[in-house]
Amino acid sequence: MRLASILTVLLLSGLLVPLGALADGDPASDVLLGENVFYPYTPPVPGSVQRTLDAETAAAKRAGFPIKVALIASPIDLGVIPDLFGKPQQYADFLDQEISFLGKQRLLVVMAAGYGAQGFAGPAKLAVSGLRAPAGKTSTDLAQAAIMAVSKLASASGHPVKGVPGIPTTSGGGGGSSSSTPIVIGLAVAAVVVAAALLVLRRRHAVGPAR
Repeated sequence: MRLASILTVLLLSGLLVPLGALADGDPASDVLLGENVFYPYTPPVPGSVQRTLDAETAAAKRAGFPIKVALIASPIDLGVIPDLFGKPQQYADFLDQEISFLGKQRLLVVMAAGYGAQGFAGPAKLAVSGLRAPAGKTSTDLAQAAIMAVSKLASASGHPVKGVPGIPTTSGGGGGSSSSTPIVIGLAVAAVVVAAALLVLRRRHAVGPAR
């Protein structure tokens, strides 16, 4: 009887494992519990692009802007919920419930159809709606769009990402050119003043001393 009981327990345990796997059939939710980025299965994102995005999200966390990113290139990346492919915001709502049970966190979903977001507030939340759509549908296109998006969202929130090669530096919604404009104008004005002063001195020398 004891042997039969042990065999029964072992059999039931073997049956429960696949059932549990089916119950948790969203690949991104498993990965994002321990990592910052979920990458598509196929085609894979090039290693150099992965390293850039990984370094960026790590730097964003150090800067006070932790963020999780899910790149969804095909229905396969959604496991047992392929119907949410092409619906980034609906999937973001679902994924948020899967990974935020220990506390709310920032989440960005990137699909060819656009972005889904959860956990953003203030200027960063407004910046989400202004993100430029991915340039294409490949895994690499989505990763490159995510790199740009994380940089813009972090800057909009007042926590710009620094020290990561290949990451554009932005200040809120604008670029770096606006900050250099006053300097250029100031130099131009100074040049005009100096030129005018030199012209006056030349004229005085040409006229000679007054008698």
